[in-house]
Amino acid sequence: MQVLLNLDVPDLPAAVAFYQQALGFSVGRVLFGGTVVEMLGAAVPLYLLHKAAATRPCPEAGVQRDYRRHWTPLHLDVVVDDLDAALARALAAGARAEGEINEYAWGRLVTLSDPFGHGLCLLQWRGEGYDLVRTHLGENDAQN
Repeated sequence: MQVLLNLDVPDLPAAVAFYQQALGFSVGRVLFGGTVVEMLGAAVPLYLLHKAAATRPCPEAGVQRDYRRHWTPLHLDVVVDDLDAALARALAAGARAEGEINEYAWGRLVTLSDPFGHGLCLLQWRGEGYDLVRTHLGENDAQN
């Protein structure tokens, strides 16, 4: 099985520039007449899809695309080696910080949004990362 990440953006050149500058992605392929750009550099490719604001994601949808800051249960978590340097790059590229760096036993995390309103977290592992807080399905252990 393969997983692809698709991210709707209102300005494709600006999105390509942001993800190159902020996170070090590189352009793979340009597809569908230049309306989709494949970004490489992570374990799975990120496809930036040009979709105008106020358009419907599908004909039956009762909502329209809105690129103001929005919440969605799906967001990008990007694992970095140096959180402070990655945060500085992301902010310089146009990301918006949404809090301070948080410290946990498993690592460090900061929440951001990209210039198109999508949630984005930068993570830096500490020690064994999430393995430090691993439980098995059915366990009710509290997790940090």
